[in-house]
Amino acid sequence: MKTKKIFTKRLKVTKKGKVLARVPGQNHFNAKESSSKRMARRRVVSFGMTNRVKSRQLSN
Repeated sequence: MKTKKIFTKRLKVTKKGKVLARVPGQNHFNAKESSSKRMARRRVVSFGMTNRVKSRQLSN
């Protein structure tokens, strides 16, 4: 099975195999949000994936 290229561009895999992703919903319509919510969405969060899904989606 081929790698999903757009999927790999949205994620970052660390040396230990942890998958990191951006918090969704931060591109537009942020004027009404509180500043704490906007700051929280800037952070990168751990993206929970099973080993089976990792090997299927992120393999070369």
